[in-house]
Amino acid sequence: MQDLIRSVQQEYMRSDLPPFSPGDTVRVHYRVVEGGNVRVQPFEGVVIRKRGGGTDATFTVRRVAAHGVGVERTFPLHSPLIEKIEVLRHGKVRRARLYYLRERAGKAARLKERRRPEGSYLR
Repeated sequence: MQDLIRSVQQEYMRSDLPPFSPGDTVRVHYRVVEGGNVRVQPFEGVVIRKRGGGTDATFTVRRVAAHGVGVERTFPLHSPLIEKIEVLRHGKVRRARLYYLRERAGKAARLKERRRPEGSYLR
């Protein structure tokens, strides 16, 4: 039974997404359907958590919008509505959940950038 579930889930898993981790600044291009119109809406911010595995995996991106209002959006990782994910910066963090960024504003909410060799992905 587990093999059957795993094989069905494997069909819906996406392999075209870049590897990223909490602390990274990403731009998620998400397809939005409004009435009959379909448009791509980019959402840029810091990944504050990744959770789950398989087709149930999600990640949450936080950004500060107008007037200092924080906006968080949770995306299903393997959603067909995600056009692409661009990793803009790799943040240097020592936590898997960055909920402490919610209380910080301005320069206090910045993360140091982790330097990585070109073309490699290190945890």
